[in-house]
Parts: sequence; C-alpha cells; structure tokens
Amino acid sequence: MSPTTYTCTCGAVLQFKQDLTREQAEVYPTWKCKHCGTPVPGTVAEQIKHQHPS
Repeated sequence: MSPTTYTCTCGAVLQFKQDLTREQAEVYPTWKCKHCGTPVPGTVAEQIKHQHPS
C-alpha cells in the first residue's frame, strides 16, 4: 500500500501525524495543517495519522 499524502493549500505536503494539529470538536476531532491551520479532510487525516516515518 502506498503512503497517503495531502498537499495543503499553503503548499505543505502532509504525510505523517506530526504534520497535523488535532482540535477537539463536539463528537469527532478535526485535523488541521500544522503549518497554516487549514482543515484537512477527515478521511485523509485518518490515513495520514496512522503512517510513521521510516
């Protein structure tokens, strides 16, 4: 399975949990780009947060 990456609107490539910031919402947490704070789609964030740098 190939690693999941997401390119944020600020140009940052998000690939690992360290690239995300978690914010607690009412029911489910929301994930945002660590660099600019732009929300990351939940399904993409869930895949990224389980990846570990080699």
